Amino acid sequence: MKKLTNLEATMIAEGAQEAESDEQYIQAWQQLIDTGLVWQLQGFFGRTASVMIQEGLCYVPIKKQPKKPKSTGGQTPRTPEEK
Repeated sequence: MKKLTNLEATMIAEGAQEAESDEQYIQAWQQLIDTGLVWQLQGFFGRTASVMIQEGLCYVPIKKQPKKPKSTGGQTPRTPEEK
């Protein structure tokens, strides 16, 4: 399946451009969810995306967790004055 541009995904989701398949229709919505664009458009988009997520057609992307600071071996790091 070819990658859609955000404009193509929006046009397909809105119904202004016909999807080539059901899979492409869902792909368009998933792309809008992944990019966060769906939450910035008219309310219809966000409401529809929420329903598609609830029905299991789309999913909320997992955000990458920030890197944890390096372990100090269980000891509290000392300030320069304590060393």
